Amino acid sequence: MEREFMEYDVVIVGAGPSGLSAAIRLKQLSAEQGHDVSVCVIEKGSEVGAHILSGNVLDPRALNELIPDWKEKGAPLNTPVIDDRFYLLSDTGSTRIPNRLLPPLMHNDGNYAISLGNLCRWLAGQAEELGVEIYPGFAAAEVLFDADGSVKGVATGDMGIGKDGQPTDRFTPGMELHGKYTFFAEGVRGNLSKQLMETFGLREGVDPQKYGLGIKELWQIEPEKHKAGLVMHTQGWPLDSKTAGGSWMYHLEDNQVSIGFVVNLDYWNPHLSPFEEFQRFKQHPLIRRYLEGGKRLAYGARAINEGGLQSVPKLVFPGGALIGCSAGFVNVPRIKGTHNAMKTGMLAAEAAFARLKHGAEAGDTLDNYEAAWKTSWVHEDLYKVRNVKPGLKLGLALGNLHGGIQMWLHELGLGKLLPYTLHHKKPDNESLVPAAQAPKIAYPKPDGVISFDRLSSVFLSSTNHEEDQPSHLKLKDPAIPISHNLPLYDEPAQRYCPAGVYEVVRDEGGNNPRFVINAQNCVHCKTCDIKDPLQNIVWTVPEGGGGPNYPNM
Repeated sequence: MEREFMEYDVVIVGAGPSGLSAAIRLKQLSAEQGHDVSVCVIEKGSEVGAHILSGNVLDPRALNELIPDWKEKGAPLNTPVIDDRFYLLSDTGSTRIPNRLLPPLMHNDGNYAISLGNLCRWLAGQAEELGVEIYPGFAAAEVLFDADGSVKGVATGDMGIGKDGQPTDRFTPGMELHGKYTFFAEGVRGNLSKQLMETFGLREGVDPQKYGLGIKELWQIEPEKHKAGLVMHTQGWPLDSKTAGGSWMYHLEDNQVSIGFVVNLDYWNPHLSPFEEFQRFKQHPLIRRYLEGGKRLAYGARAINEGGLQSVPKLVFPGGALIGCSAGFVNVPRIKGTHNAMKTGMLAAEAAFARLKHGAEAGDTLDNYEAAWKTSWVHEDLYKVRNVKPGLKLGLALGNLHGGIQMWLHELGLGKLLPYTLHHKKPDNESLVPAAQAPKIAYPKPDGVISFDRLSSVFLSSTNHEEDQPSHLKLKDPAIPISHNLPLYDEPAQRYCPAGVYEVVRDEGGNNPRFVINAQNCVHCKTCDIKDPLQNIVWTVPEGGGGPNYPNM
């Protein structure tokens, strides 16, 4: 069936902070300079914000530039940080690091504890007021190419394809969206962005991207335990000294607390379960005392870019660009990326508008965007911390000491003493040792009060997928999970997935193992696409509107 198409000047894939910032900036320039530009944003979530998950302590630098009067316009930045604490945990105790010892860039003065999902909902309203067309519930499933090989736009996925791959009675073909430029703002490990990197060789000459898995819960806690604007971070227990990661706890408004745990996905022990580490972490005395008597409201998980400056790919190609976390601009020691994502969206918008104003032809390459980000404060932000993440391979103590010295020297204007750049040697899927060479980890059973199981957690994410559709989790070789991963790594997908998507099922005698994919549980975190040892699992988009429906996350 022939697909219908719509044409725009700029098509943006993803209504996250970078995509919405790009859309707003395009329309601002259009109004300021009297040159009309048509802009469309498509979003795979059921609504804007449904798939947005982040800590999030926001550095408002980019927002100040984009919408200087955001306070008057009611942006949901309601909780300024008033108390900033950093702890190193042991199994029973904690040691607070004095704030005066922490590099200033790790401080949160002037920042806000927010729900990034709610900020995106607000940004979407600002964009629509300017004339941006936003279509939630439509997943970009295919990159469209022109005859000359340039990107022509994207096509949304067909709706109503049954599990057997055949159209059902609710079949609706996808829509083609054509643009002079297409911006890919899919977030971490976007499936189309990954394809574009391969097609155009965008990762040539840069380090492998590194990732963490962030698992988050939203809690309502007792008023006497709540302190709006309190921000806490921890490192150490329950992770071993060779495994990097850490936690956050942010006190929001209305007695709500955002709490989460990050495990870097270059971990070595295949028996490790990031979900179980998070549940164990919450039982620490420093943390449990806040949660006792409270109620868990929501749950979710998402991968995080952690490679930094040396892992950022080339951003432009004929007909389009990567913006935000599709490329990876997270400042790992600051635990922040939203400000950089927004700014790169704004820079891409400015570069595209400059070309569109002078009659750009479809298939043009935005070299001015590539140049602009390298002279922007985003590049400076990442340059100062470029050696912190790769230095963590020294272990927690030495890695933190090395990173602290790096950041202090830059703060003191002595960055010229650090002319070197450390590099990431291998992707995260190559970091596991054989299961026989790693100690098993005995995780305690959940108590149903502070710690919980996966399935009850997924329920709180409001995840839903149309059941009669092909699995969006594809295996390149269906035999590999049992023939290779199970004997060598005890099939780590059973543990690294925070939603219980993957299981190894046996008969009553414990024989005949089978690999089962419960795709309906998927919260779209992308961990399987990243961590599978042979890169055998490929994450693709399900029907638009499927997946989690996060409130206030």
